[in-house]
Amino acid sequence: MPWYNGDYPPSYKNQPTELREKAVEIANALLQDGVEEGIAIATGLKQARELLKNHSKKN
Repeated sequence: MPWYNGDYPPSYKNQPTELREKAVEIANALLQDGVEEGIAIATGLKQARELLKNHSKKN
């Protein structure tokens, strides 16, 4: 099930807004590629953390 407009997995609830939005974007893309929902949720969060971490190092 894709997530949009403030609807996101419960595990994203306490994440910062920027991280949560990027994780949802990544997870939705994974779902479109046929990845299972649980894997998409975990992978989205992990990749979003890495992207934001690397982005903050560059600034």
